[in-house]
Amino acid sequence: MLLSRRRFNRSLLSALGGVLGASLLSPALADLLEGRDWRLIDPPQPSDMPGKIEVLEFFSYGCPHCSDLNLIVNPWSTQLPADVSFRRVPVSFGRAAWSSLARFYYALESTGDLERLDQSVFDALHKQKLRLFTKPAILDWVVEQGVDSKAFSDAFDSFDVQTKLSRSDYLVGRYRIDAVPTITVAGRYAVLGREVKALPELLTIADGLIAKARAEGIGG
Repeated sequence: MLLSRRRFNRSLLSALGGVLGASLLSPALADLLEGRDWRLIDPPQPSDMPGKIEVLEFFSYGCPHCSDLNLIVNPWSTQLPADVSFRRVPVSFGRAAWSSLARFYYALESTGDLERLDQSVFDALHKQKLRLFTKPAILDWVVEQGVDSKAFSDAFDSFDVQTKLSRSDYLVGRYRIDAVPTITVAGRYAVLGREVKALPELLTIADGLIAKARAEGIGG
């Protein structure tokens, strides 16, 4: 039985207390089990990066657990092997507010401000409790962060950003994503982590699935 979005988020919330002290290497996860640690993506999805093992993180700025995972997934992603490609996919789940947040992500990417402000967006939403769900609210905030108002506004409404939003919605459907954060590997496997006790263990599972994909000759 797949986890509902609410149950998945609740399981992640209970894991947060052990994040800082947890090891990325857990003997209990040495042998990954389908249905417990991961689920099969059927049919398998093609990669946007031929020759690479593609790892996707489906997330939303509106998800507090995505914020917590973001603190560890960023350093993890920079240390992935050369045959692995990592990409984040903002989701909307059909919510207008989350659609604006996905557009927010792609607009920051377009203006070159994403790396600088990425975690700050999470913090503004979940620590400062700012309601950055409309273009005017978002625009006011980014200007306060030193972003060029016209460049960001143009990017926010651009055809390129709209195309990326449509692509992300398509991927959510094809990968059967119903909870965030969700990490997928090689278009074949999605991390479940039903028995994880700390968020870094999700990345341990992802590492194992990357090794599995490599051993099976998928990508790379």
